[in-house]
Amino acid sequence: MMDLNVLFQSGDWKGEKHVPYIEVEGELKKGELFNVNVMVGKEIPHPNTTEHHIRWISLYFHPEGEKFPYEIGKVDFNSHGESTQGPNTSTIYTHPKVIFTMKTEKSGKLIAFSYCNIHGLWSNSIDIKL
Repeated sequence: MMDLNVLFQSGDWKGEKHVPYIEVEGELKKGELFNVNVMVGKEIPHPNTTEHHIRWISLYFHPEGEKFPYEIGKVDFNSHGESTQGPNTSTIYTHPKVIFTMKTEKSGKLIAFSYCNIHGLWSNSIDIKL
C-alpha cells in the first residue's frame, strides 16, 4: 500500500509560497470559540491566475490522546480570472485565505492542507495548548 505522506509537500511558509500558514486568534480557553486563520502566500504571494492558483484549503484538528483527526472544514476557491472570453479575462479572482471558527476541550494539533493546480498538495501544522 502506498504511503500517502509522499503526496504532500511541506516547507517553511516564510520561504515557500505554497505552504498553508496557520494562525490562531486570541487566547485559547477550553470550550470557548476561537478563530483559526489559514492562508497560502503570507510572506511570498502565490499567483492567482487561471493557469496557476490555489484550488482549496482544508483544516483538521487532531486532539491529544485520540487516534483520528477531525475535519474542521474545507474551502474551494473557484474564480481565477477565467471567463468565456478565455484565461485571465475576468475581473473576478478569489484569494486563498479563510477563517475557521471552532472550539475544543483538548489541546492538540491543527493541520492544514492546500492544493495548487500545478504544484500539488501542501501541508503544515501547529500545536495548540489549552
